[in-house]
Amino acid sequence: MAKGKNAGATIVLKKIEEGGHGHHGGAWKVAYADFVTAMMAFFLLMWLLNATTEEQRRGIADYFAPTNVMGQSQTGSGQPFGGRTPNEDGRMTQTTGAIRLERGPLPVLPDVETEDDSEIVARPVPMRDGPEGEDEDADPRRVATARPDARAGQQDPRAGVADARSLSDGELRAEAARREREAFDRAAEEIRRIVAEDPGLADLARQLVVEQVQEGLRIQLLDADRQPMFALGGAAPNDRARALIARVAQVTARLPNQVAIAGHTDATPFRGGTDRSNWDLSAERANATRRLLAEGGLVEARMVSVAGHADRQPLLADQPLAAANRRVSITLLRQAPAEGAAAP
Repeated sequence: MAKGKNAGATIVLKKIEEGGHGHHGGAWKVAYADFVTAMMAFFLLMWLLNATTEEQRRGIADYFAPTNVMGQSQTGSGQPFGGRTPNEDGRMTQTTGAIRLERGPLPVLPDVETEDDSEIVARPVPMRDGPEGEDEDADPRRVATARPDARAGQQDPRAGVADARSLSDGELRAEAARREREAFDRAAEEIRRIVAEDPGLADLARQLVVEQVQEGLRIQLLDADRQPMFALGGAAPNDRARALIARVAQVTARLPNQVAIAGHTDATPFRGGTDRSNWDLSAERANATRRLLAEGGLVEARMVSVAGHADRQPLLADQPLAAANRRVSITLLRQAPAEGAAAP
């Protein structure tokens, strides 16, 4: 600034410094936090799927599933007692749907109905020796031959009826056994056909053995090299094994026979010094098969045994380490005695 008379005008320089942009809000921070949380939950889910077994995942799913405190099992509609009435067993889906016909022996009914409770004694009917319409009483010798007289010391006619009745029972047992064999043959053929027609299961046909044995119809699911049914050393079946067991359950559910399930392993022992053995593995695989059969529609009440035999009953005895020894067998037990078996 100049001083004096000749000083000029005062010049003032004003400098304005512009600040930063105004605040736009923190909504993007909330969105970013949600994204990070979702990614963390996703990676946590992936880790849990990889670190847990099939049984643990099933337990986690059951924990978050709604529970019916009055039901024995989940009914699918929230009704109590596992069915439509308090006296029904099993899931409600088993009591609804198509009508199922079960084969069985025909009841033996008397030819004559009586109103009282008196005992009906069957007597032999006399046969006519002459033409129809001839009076039998005309010849007393014919009447004496056709109608045995107890007062004359002859044999009681009920003895012959008992012999005929025992013969009829034997014929009924033979007929029941024949029908059961035919039903087993149809079931075996249907299982083979279903597996062959399914594109996802066609290559498993050689690992499915269906045959009639003395105990009944035995269905075996075998392991193969590089194509196992269960995870190596584990009891969780893979997807194709689940689909195959579901097809077997569809066919066996139509038959009335009881079911026995058994698990088998090869002779390879567990390593690492753990308490787990082939006995545990075979029993767990048999129990996993039982659960899949129940999910496929087979009634739990028909299952009479679930056993693990470890490596004690190999399919290939001369090859104890063969993959085919690792198998699960589902046996439909006979109701009628097999041929050559002792009568009860």
